[in-house]
Amino acid sequence: MMPVQYTFGAPAEPDVETPPEVEELEEEDDGTGSDDPWFVVLFNDEVHTFEEVIGQLVKATGCSRDKAEDLAWTVHNEGKATVYEGTFEECFEVQSVLKEIQLVTEIQG
Repeated sequence: MMPVQYTFGAPAEPDVETPPEVEELEEEDDGTGSDDPWFVVLFNDEVHTFEEVIGQLVKATGCSRDKAEDLAWTVHNEGKATVYEGTFEECFEVQSVLKEIQLVTEIQG
């Protein structure tokens, strides 16, 4: 037979586990947020013809031939032009197509 234990005084508090402190982490902006505008900039070079640039702009951006011609002239006359605006992912895809023929580009955000 087991001996009986008696406790005198105030009843013991039940063991209540205190939840660990939770630290809230803020999301870091990696710059690829969909709310941020991103741009593909095309730079002038002395290698490609107007026809090559126009064709690649139409292929990359889906713009009309007239719009591509206007962009090509802006690049030629000003040294560079923003040729596309969208999400980072979209700009990355457009840049990839432009680079197929080694056009000089940059994504800016």
